[in-house]
Amino acid sequence: MKIDKTTIKKISHLARLEFDESSAEKMSKDMSQILDWVEQLNEIDTENIEPLTTMSSEVNDMREDIRGNHLDHEAGLKNAPKRDSDYFRVPKVMD
Repeated sequence: MKIDKTTIKKISHLARLEFDESSAEKMSKDMSQILDWVEQLNEIDTENIEPLTTMSSEVNDMREDIRGNHLDHEAGLKNAPKRDSDYFRVPKVMD
């Protein structure tokens, strides 16, 4: 499948990307190659193939959830450098 410059300009506008003419030409070639590769994949018969859920054959070693003791509210806040009644005070991250 051939991706022309008009399509590249539309995609770059939607993705908020800027390309000069040489970069747009290279992007057009690269995207065309990717779409050709995907078309080749679509030709493969996958009728009796189980879908992959992971690329690893390892099995997670899960532990059993065990309910245990936890800190009460006051004990959790007592070592906080700054607090505001029931909450930790932290420096502002965003304006």
